[in-house]
This record gives sequence, C-alpha cells and structure tokens, in this order.
Amino acid sequence: MSEMKNEVAASSAEAEMSTDEDATPVEPLVPAEAGAVPTGGLAVTLTPRQARPDFATRRLRNKKRPIGAYLCVAVLMLVFVFPLLYLANTALKSPAEYASNPVGIVTSPQWDNFVQAWKMGNFGDYILNTALYTVAGAGIGTFIALVMGFPVSRGYIRGGKLWNAMFVLVMFLPNALVTQFHLLLKLHLYDSRLGYVLMVGVGVGVGPLLFSGFVSSIPKELDEAAALDGIGYWRYLATFVFPLAKPALATIFILQAVWIWNEIILATVLLSDSSKWPIATGLNAFKGTYSNNWALLAAATLVVAAPLMVGYVFIQKYLVNGVVGAVKG
Repeated sequence: MSEMKNEVAASSAEAEMSTDEDATPVEPLVPAEAGAVPTGGLAVTLTPRQARPDFATRRLRNKKRPIGAYLCVAVLMLVFVFPLLYLANTALKSPAEYASNPVGIVTSPQWDNFVQAWKMGNFGDYILNTALYTVAGAGIGTFIALVMGFPVSRGYIRGGKLWNAMFVLVMFLPNALVTQFHLLLKLHLYDSRLGYVLMVGVGVGVGPLLFSGFVSSIPKELDEAAALDGIGYWRYLATFVFPLAKPALATIFILQAVWIWNEIILATVLLSDSSKWPIATGLNAFKGTYSNNWALLAAATLVVAAPLMVGYVFIQKYLVNGVVGAVKG
C-alpha cells in the first residue's frame, strides 16, 4: 500500500510540473501611451487632434449642411408667418394711421382694438356656441370613424375595397345643402343647435379612411384572443381598440374640430337665429358692418383665430403621431 501511495504522489507531481512548463507566460500590463486606443490587444495611436474629447462633435459640426432644406423651411415659414404678422400689425393701428400708412410698421399700438372688436362683435356668445358645436360634432364624427373604419379594415363586412373607395369619393363631393335643409325641416330641427350639430357631426371627411389605415397596425390575433375569451364586439371596441387607437382618434377629432370651427356655409343655411351662430358666421356679419374699419376687422379676425392657434401648440404631437401611425399601418 505504501508503494502505491508513493507512485500516485510521484505521478501527480510530474503532471503539475508539465502543466507549469506548458503554460504560456503572462506578459505584464504596460500602460498605453497617451492618445492610444486599445483594439483587440493592440494600441492604436491617435493624433493629438483626434485625441481631443470634442473631436466627434466638431466633425458633426463641420459636416455639410443641407442648404436646400433650410431654404425650403425658410420659404414655408415666410409664407405662413408673414400673413399673421401683417394681420397683427394692421390690428394694432388706429384708423388714421392705417389710412396714412397701410403697409408700414405700427408706431403707436392700439391694444384697445381687440377689446372693442370683442364687445362690438358679440364674440363671447359666438365662441360658446362654437365650442358646443365643435366638441359635440367632432365627438360624433370620431365615433362614426371608429365604428366604420374598424370593420372595413378588418374585412368583417363585405366589399372592403368598395367602402374604402367610397371614403375617398365622399371627400370630393360637395355638401348637399338643399337635401340637408329639407331633411331638417321634415325633422323639425331647422334653426336648432341639435340639427346643426348632427349635420356637422356626420361630415366625417377623411376620418374613416385615416382610422382604417391605423387599424392595420393592430395585430389581428388580438381580435381572435378576445373572441375566445367571450368578449363582445362593442366591448372589444371600447376596451381594446379605443385605447390602442388613441393617437388616430385624437387626430380625427382635431381635424374634425378645425373644420367645424371654421365652418360657415352650413351655419348660414341652417341657422337663421343670430344668437345660435358659430364664430365664423359672426365674423362674417361683423365684416359686413365694419368693412371700412380695417384695423378693427383685423383685430376681430385674430380674436377668432387665436383659440385654434393656441390649441395647436398643445395638440400638435397627437396630430403628428396619429398621421404617422396611419401611414405606417
């Protein structure tokens, strides 16, 4: 037994010696020189200019700028911003200053023009009417786009392509004013706020087409899973489709609201009582009364457009997200 133990100990000692001899010697770590970058065990020496911490930023700054794109943006800004600036400049002038220098820059701003336009045009009541028509009508139009666009996009009703073609065709057809007028007369809704809300609500425009494109980005397997769980169609629309399609629905609501806010033709035909007029019709009546006072008329125009311009600052991200989602779908 002692001989066997001695042999085992000798063999293990020989194995350890052979392992130590075969092992590759580890070279000591040598600090790299300044400006050297290690790449796979090698050090690449950089020039003093490349070793600067802001080298990448400077390269981005020195890249060629798309001059054409900047020029296009500048031209578009000029086209859209210049009329607003000119309108504001006119609104701050007195009648005498406008008569003497119509296109010159205002020298003594008349801020009281906005107060006078607000009171003389009775725009407070018109804005309340318009807010009611816009919220109710845009809500109805968005709901119609939801219940029409979803089944067409999913193919749950026959003739999906035909429906899409109808959505496009409707955008190019004029309003049937005479038919709508007689319809409201038969329903005893002529010259009523409810009748006007219904007429502007059903004018869905691009809503169903936009929502149909967005629904394509929602997985169809979600419909099948909801059906297996026993979820009904309307409950599925309310609890699944509606939360997922909020960007598209917000975009449809915004587009519908902008159209209703600026709508004037239907209001002129369907509303004879001036106390029920929206703000665009009120501005048209104001123009007929004070057409010679251009400064006051410009102030009234800015009063009408101000809510939309302020609202767009807060809702532009929803508009962009909805349109981008519909295009991707």
